Amino acid sequence: MANPKLSRIPSLRERVEDTLSAYRNDLVSLLSRYVAQGKGILQPHTLIDELDNIIGDEQARLRLSDGPFGEVLKSAQEAIVLPPYVAIAVRPRPGVWEYVRVNVYELSVEQLSVSEYLHFKEALADEEDNKYFVLGLDFEPFNASFPRPSRSSSIGNGVQFLNRHLSSNMFRNKDSLEPLLNFLRAHKYKGHGLMLNDRIQSIPQLQAALAKAEDHLSKLPPDAPYSEFEYVLQTIGFERGWGDTAIHALEMMHLLLDILQAPDPSTLETFLGKVPMVFNVIILSPHGYFGQANVLGLPDTGGQVCIKC
Repeated sequence: MANPKLSRIPSLRERVEDTLSAYRNDLVSLLSRYVAQGKGILQPHTLIDELDNIIGDEQARLRLSDGPFGEVLKSAQEAIVLPPYVAIAVRPRPGVWEYVRVNVYELSVEQLSVSEYLHFKEALADEEDNKYFVLGLDFEPFNASFPRPSRSSSIGNGVQFLNRHLSSNMFRNKDSLEPLLNFLRAHKYKGHGLMLNDRIQSIPQLQAALAKAEDHLSKLPPDAPYSEFEYVLQTIGFERGWGDTAIHALEMMHLLLDILQAPDPSTLETFLGKVPMVFNVIILSPHGYFGQANVLGLPDTGGQVCIKC
């Protein structure tokens, strides 16, 4: 029994060239319909509609839609038309983009880089070649040490990805805990510290202070208000951002102790989610006047837009 062979996935350019070789007239007819619309940007639904509207030959439409070029159109996000060229931006899967340009008159196909595609797109507004007078900004130094997800499944899960990255660094290198300490010491609202005061200057001091605070809070009733233990916590090194009751403050301190001992992404995310960060809520209403009290979320205020800051 012969072993199955792994075949290489054809590139975007090869798929277009294969379609030109197999169904030249059909593809030229379709691309000519795009060019006939003049200079501009074609949206995905327009690309598909023109394929469905090929007149006179149902077999031609089926050959294109069921073939490699049909797959290209299904993944296309836009097409730039600058007669005689049609450039198509294709997103075959999340986080992956490819660009191809076809000269409809010469039937030549070329794969474009991101910069080449953007330069071609800019020609919609300015067809003159001003490559010697283009402002270029290099932001790479700002992102040089910033972690980047390499898997498409991480798209939309940036917070979880960063938490995994941060907790991994903290676990491997205890010096990576210093930025967390600096954040807790610097976090303020209207000039008042929220988490730590100047009595805590290092990670060992923080661990010792957490142990003292844990011992004190565990002896209080769970619902004891912050005012009953405010002075004790401040003398140890903690400010009012840890919780409004003894049980809430104790829960946050347990989370931080777990992070300092054995960081993991779930605990880090939970702890950071409990740190007070939102201090104001702005309500915008397109309806004009609306009630000022106890109306947020009611059916007759569906036009409200809430902004947290």
